[in-house]
Amino acid sequence: MPKIIIRRIDTTNAVDAKLPNESFQIWGRLIPSLENGRWTYKTEELRQSTEMCFPDEDYDIASDDGLFLGAYDGDTCVGLAVLRRDMFKYLYLDDLKVNRSLRGNGIGGMLIEACMKEARTLGLRGVYTIGQDNNLSACLFYLKHGFEIGGFDNRCYRGTSQEGNANVIFYRDLP
Repeated sequence: MPKIIIRRIDTTNAVDAKLPNESFQIWGRLIPSLENGRWTYKTEELRQSTEMCFPDEDYDIASDDGLFLGAYDGDTCVGLAVLRRDMFKYLYLDDLKVNRSLRGNGIGGMLIEACMKEARTLGLRGVYTIGQDNNLSACLFYLKHGFEIGGFDNRCYRGTSQEGNANVIFYRDLP
């Protein structure tokens, strides 16, 4: 694995925030359940997996109030985390991605730890994010990295091409 350094992206390296999205496997679904005020989950594997790719974002660092963190292999940005202040006492992880060829090497986890450090610096409780229930790899990634299920939205995709999917809301508190 390459030596990865996490650093902020600002106007001097703004092009790095335009890291393109790459496809990922849709191979299962996370099925959360709220029982007696406690979230649990099970997983369901699909009979046949498919690939999906989100549209690329067009971040403009100069006018965007987000906090952009890049994972760098030398001078090359290979991963990105975009954080936003919210009305809650948590930073919102709006975007997280790692180049497909480098996934599974701990880069996403390094970005998550950098996000947690930013939350601590800002005096917040932690970080929250969403994952589509049908993106089982992402949901399991967040759970593996200390996030807990904090909510479920099964209405957000009604009337869209993603109808039938839902968002799982994940929270990670600072220790």
